[in-house]
Parts: sequence; C-alpha cells; structure tokens
Amino acid sequence: MKPPDQQTARRLQEGFDALNRGQLDIAANACQQVLAEHPDMAAAHFLVGLVAVEGDERRVAHRAFKSVLKLDANHAAAWAQLARLNASEGRIALAEDALKEVRRIKPTDPAVLDLTGTVLNQLGEYETAKAFFAAVNRAAPGQTPYMMNLANALVFNGDIDDAVEVFREVIRIDPRSAQPHWGLANAVKATDTQHIAQMRALVTKYPGNDCAQSFVYYAIGKECEDLEDWTGAFEAFSAGAASRRRTVEFDEAEEDALFGLIRERFTADWLAGCAPGDPDPSPIFVLGQPRTGTTLIERVITSHSLVHSAGELQQFGLATRRVSQYVDRKRFSPGLFEAAATSDPAKIGALYLQTTARMRGTTPYFVDKLPVNYLHLPLILAALPNAKIVHLVRGAMDACFSSFKQLFADAYLHSYEQREMARHHIRYRELMAHFREAFPGRFIEIHYEDAARDLEPHARALISQLGLEWEDRCLNFHESDSGVATASAVQVRQPAHTRSIGRWRRYAEQLTPMHDTLTAAGIPAE
Repeated sequence: MKPPDQQTARRLQEGFDALNRGQLDIAANACQQVLAEHPDMAAAHFLVGLVAVEGDERRVAHRAFKSVLKLDANHAAAWAQLARLNASEGRIALAEDALKEVRRIKPTDPAVLDLTGTVLNQLGEYETAKAFFAAVNRAAPGQTPYMMNLANALVFNGDIDDAVEVFREVIRIDPRSAQPHWGLANAVKATDTQHIAQMRALVTKYPGNDCAQSFVYYAIGKECEDLEDWTGAFEAFSAGAASRRRTVEFDEAEEDALFGLIRERFTADWLAGCAPGDPDPSPIFVLGQPRTGTTLIERVITSHSLVHSAGELQQFGLATRRVSQYVDRKRFSPGLFEAAATSDPAKIGALYLQTTARMRGTTPYFVDKLPVNYLHLPLILAALPNAKIVHLVRGAMDACFSSFKQLFADAYLHSYEQREMARHHIRYRELMAHFREAFPGRFIEIHYEDAARDLEPHARALISQLGLEWEDRCLNFHESDSGVATASAVQVRQPAHTRSIGRWRRYAEQLTPMHDTLTAAGIPAE
C-alpha cells in the first residue's frame, strides 16, 4: 500500500481534529472522502471506528476496528478499542483475547496503554490497571488525563494518600480543571475552608458548562459537610444537582411504564411456569437503591474466605438482552423486560455464568454488587434459582437524600431533582413490596440502620442465611485491600458507623419537596 498523498493526509488529520472537537459529522465526512479514494487505508477505518464509538454506533465501531486489523494485524490501538467495546458489552472472553493481542504487540503509545488500563478496570483487574496507569504516567509525565486515571485507580485500590497527592498535582498543573477538585474532595476530609474558597472562585469561570459546574458544586457540598456547614453544603448540592439535571435526559413516564410492566408481568404464577434455570449456586447478588449500604454488606460477605468480590457487574442485564435478542439502545425498557419474560431462563443463567467466569475468582461463591439488579430480581430467581439475593433497605429520606447529594457517572438519572428522586423511590418501594408478596422467602433483606448500629449480630445472621460458617474476618472488612470501584470506595475503608443515619434532618427545611412527596404516598421518612 502506497503512502497517502499530502492532500489525503491533511484531510484525514482534519477528520481527527474534528473528532477531538466533538464535531462528529465533519469527522465522518472526512472518513468517507478518504476511503472513497483509499479503501485500504487503516488509519481512515480507525477514524470511522472512533467516530462510531463517540456516536454510540457500536456495530459500526466493531466493523471499523476489524477492518483496521485486516489491513494491519499489529494495530495495537484498534485491538485496545475492540477490547473496550467487548468488555462494555459483557463479551469478556473476546475482550481478554483483544488484550492479549495488545500485549503481544507491546505498544509504547501512552494512549494505548491508558486505554488498556481502562479496559482492565472494566474487567475488575484493579491492581493490574493501576500498574498500567502508573506506567503511562512514567512514559508521559504531567499529562492530566492520564494522571486522573491513575488517581482514580489509586482510590479504587485503597491507596488514598497517594491518590490525594496526584489529585493535588493535577490541580497545580491545571487549576481550572473541575474533576480533580471533585476527586480530591471525595478522597480526603476537609479540615478548613481553603479548598472551598478556591472552588467557589473557580465555579464562576464555567458559564454555560453544566458538566464542569456539577463537579465543582458537588465537591464544595462534600467539603462543607465535612466542616458541618449544613447551609453551604445544601446550597452546593442543590446547585450541582440542577447543573447535572440539565445534562441528562430522564424519561419519567417510561420509567413508570417499566415498573408497572414488571409488577404486572413477573408474578408467582409466571415464576411457577418458567422452565428450570441453571442450578449453579455460586452467585450472591447484593442489590437495592444506591447509597443504601450495599457496599458495606458486600464487603462483609466478601471478607469470608469462600467468597470473592466480583464488583458491580453488568453481565446479568447483558445476558438477558442477548438471550431475548432484544435490540434497543436504552439500558432498560418495557419491551426488553417483555421479551425477557418469555426467554429461556437456563440460557440466561448459563450465559451470565459464562461471561462472569474470569471475574468471579476461584472461590466457591462470588458477589455481584450491582444495586440496580433489583429490577432483574424475578429473572434472577428464574435463571439462577440457587443463587442468593440480598436486598438492602434504608430509611426513605436518608436513601433519597444520599443519592441526591451524589454525583453519579451515567446512572440514576432520576436523582438530580427532589420530586423526581422521591417519585422514583416510591416506584421502587412499590416494586419491592410486589416482589415480597410474589416471591416470599426468596431473598434476604438487611436494614442498613440496624446493621450500622450493631453490625456483628446482623453480619452473623446474614452469613448464616447464605449457608456459610461464621468467620471473624467478616467484621474486619475495612482492613481488606481489594479494590472498590464505587462511590463508597473511601468510606468502606472505615469501620461501620452511624454518622449518616438521619443526616437528612440537617436539611429538613430545604428537603420539603422530597419529604412531602414521599409522605403523601404513605412512605415514612425514617
């Protein structure tokens, strides 16, 4: 293949530049022009793949990266992109195969190494990912995006002091960057107002940038809470939530329809009429609303010598989608659950077990701690009838406020407006009440407040209900050095405490819309 002429090279570079600016149409047009004249140009196919990834055109992205590799089997970046796509889709074996190719090629490009670390994080290999991110930062020091990935990996692995140093260095290099301020605020307890003052000055520099503002406002709120400045904390949380709400699309009517369909479709009669599922007893699902103690209970369970922490896995939902052959970009929809209701439970269970095989360790049992799996509870009962399910329950106002004051990545889109948050919680409560009636005795319930106030008896009871012998190490979960890739990564390094119980009362007046919406539905605050 002859090298491209200057005009073609320039056009291709314009395409990459447009992609970096977020101008996908211009980038796609550049690809088309180049490929029309040079259909065997690997770089042009690679740009097609990158544009497709940004546009969430996954099938196009797969085809494009595979086209690159047909032309150049040693294109490490294409292998790394395929690894990321496959990992995010639950195709773990394919992701690992692609990573093997990356390692075979032994790339030195920091961007490829950084992406490899990102995929390893997706696969739950937090220690290995941290090593890759550290290598990237040695190869390309002072690059703040790479530094942020390293800092986040350090938090996941419990290296909090090291993470704080990196966050502070990123802020020194680029004080206008919003995300490191949020990372720093969540990694260490504030002892004075110095950082708050710096962030309050910074937030005014983001006119129209709701994403950046939300990071800084949530960071201010967290540090104000550290200092017991409750007024300042709520003002910041509220401003952050409003900024974040403007960046997401939450279809409440569709969520209401989804919850209604699940209640109507998944009944005791439905489960009784299902074909047998996969009998494997190894999975333990810990689920519920976010910020309700799921990480605390997961750490108690996985401190047991017979249980491995697999993290927050997307694999059950992905297995359901693949077996039901339902195609929809939305993660949850009424159509998906309608299709899943008539799918073969054994195939869902078997595919789930197959795609989690490399993530659940070598112990007899493993915990999948994805809170939103509560939506899949009937499907789990059918697909994996011998699995254990642990549902966390927390007081309504504490649960809702804890989500409202947390900045999530791309989930829980209902949590950024008080009434929307409360109405979601009402739907969730109604759904769980239905599950208790339809499937009595099929899942274990733990009340967060009870466990936090007196952990040992509740931990002992839980371990017994899981069919395990008690081990004292289950009370020393905070001493574990295993990775925690959740919003509770810092808190879970501490013993159980009661400081967050009833915290919403500090903000009772400001939370009137949330409180009134819940109580009008007959749900008590506590």
